[in-house]
Amino acid sequence: MKKKGQFFPVGDTPVSSSRPLITYSLIAINVIVFIWSLTNFEPIINSYGFKPGEFVIVTLFTSMFLHGGIDHIFGNMWFLFIFGDNVEDKFGKVKYILFYLASGLAAALVHYATDTSSLVPTIGASGAISGVLGAYLILFPKEGVHIGSFYGTGTMPAYFMIGFWFVMQLFLGTASLLGGAGSGIAFWAHVGGFVFGVGIAFAYKIITEPRKKKK
Repeated sequence: MKKKGQFFPVGDTPVSSSRPLITYSLIAINVIVFIWSLTNFEPIINSYGFKPGEFVIVTLFTSMFLHGGIDHIFGNMWFLFIFGDNVEDKFGKVKYILFYLASGLAAALVHYATDTSSLVPTIGASGAISGVLGAYLILFPKEGVHIGSFYGTGTMPAYFMIGFWFVMQLFLGTASLLGGAGSGIAFWAHVGGFVFGVGIAFAYKIITEPRKKKK
């Protein structure tokens, strides 16, 4: 999930009611796996990255914990750090980890559907984190996201910041399908993970909100 836009999130307004142990653990695991991958980078990426043209089920999951460089893992883990804690707080720890992994799986399958013959390894947590962003959009749409940019700092509603990000993924993903120059970014994995996250969070709200009204 490389961030080349004009702004970058530096915080948000919701405060978690519990320590986000799963989010912190996911960040730690990703960092540890990244350090391990540096010991034999190319063979590890080729073995555990997801290649649509050589469909291996286990790599749907192992690819979520691999990254291509410092900027790649930093961007992904920063977004997970900013947005993951509140989604974890809302879902609960067990549901959250299942949701995270399922989002990554959905992202990989959508990427597969758009490029079934590719032998280029797809790696990164961005598909799963896109699911987290989708859930955040539904669960905390009007909360503020603090952003930094070359033009200064400020705060914008989550629906604007995340909505803009999604529109960009959709636009760039469509351009790639229409023959645009390859960027090395799996935009449709982002779209797939995001839509999955939106759907799960929307269903969660439908199921849980009536119960809250009865209390």
